[in-house]
Amino acid sequence: MLPSSHLKQDVQLPSTMNECHYDKRMEFFYNRSNADTVDEWTGTKLLIVLCVGTFFCLFIFFSNSLVIAAVITNRKFHFPFYYLLANLAAADFFAGIAYVFLMFNTGPVSKTLTVNRWFLRQGLLDASLTASLANLLVIAVERHMSIMRMRVHSNLTKKRVTLLILLVWAIAIFMGAVPTLGWNCLCNISACSSLAPIYSRSYLIFWAVSNLLAFFIMVVVYVRIYMYVKRKTNVLSPHMSGSMSRRRAPMKLMKTVMTVLGAFVVCWTPGLVLLLLDGLNCKQCNVQHVKRWFLLLALLNSVMNPIIYSYKDEDMYSTMRKMICCAPQDSHAERRPSRIPSTIHSRSDTGSQYLEDSVGHGS
Repeated sequence: MLPSSHLKQDVQLPSTMNECHYDKRMEFFYNRSNADTVDEWTGTKLLIVLCVGTFFCLFIFFSNSLVIAAVITNRKFHFPFYYLLANLAAADFFAGIAYVFLMFNTGPVSKTLTVNRWFLRQGLLDASLTASLANLLVIAVERHMSIMRMRVHSNLTKKRVTLLILLVWAIAIFMGAVPTLGWNCLCNISACSSLAPIYSRSYLIFWAVSNLLAFFIMVVVYVRIYMYVKRKTNVLSPHMSGSMSRRRAPMKLMKTVMTVLGAFVVCWTPGLVLLLLDGLNCKQCNVQHVKRWFLLLALLNSVMNPIIYSYKDEDMYSTMRKMICCAPQDSHAERRPSRIPSTIHSRSDTGSQYLEDSVGHGS
């Protein structure tokens, strides 16, 4: 017979393997993942990252607030597309908040965090990405509804747009909370990743693949819509009378959306690929050395969007400029000529109806 000590050890072994570590500080997990949170986050590199990150965040707060305020105050923007664009600006504003929270809870501070505080830090970043991605998907639906009828704007009611916006944020909050709800490695240390020491590698694979797949689907959808509206515009142009800006209004909104989508894909894809490699447990990929720079690149996306809005739409640029200069809004004043005329012509959507009628006559 085996000694009683051996029997006791055999009985205790399974409980040790299934032990959960909810009460541990993050230092325990960082030491296991070999993440250099102290040595790499000191000196010149830390100063550059913090300075650039602070500048980005201040610009994000200011510029995206202007976009939201412009949509609220200018009646020319009271259409579904611009409501969703304002919600995308709100998602970018939220991304700035997430990065500020990250800056105050990273570097040497990371090891002193509790598990719940670290979950909050990463959950804010995950939720901001999901909010932006879900917004772009909803905008794709809105553009498809309008472009297929060659209209500038869809017939979505304010109630439906509001429900879509609430759905976007509900999905974002849920996705940001998924690891906290159980998909983590606190009870299975061997499955922990390197970049996110209490995230399971399986979760990182799911997160990266699902987002990259969404990118691919949106790019395909927008390219098809773009080719469709371009073909229709070329076919109908000889049969359409009126200003050139009315004829090309749907194409201009499509170019704006595709530019925003392109910037989003370029800024977020490197970080998602990095998470995928970490989830696949790639030992030779040196994921730790480039993680903060890819995070800054992702943050840059929230900086670029307001610039794209103002550059692509002269009305948006004019409204934001007047708000900065505290100039009074004059809805009856004549607009100055622009290199890129506005895509909105009247509150009654006259240009949209004009295009729709032209489609009927051309066909």
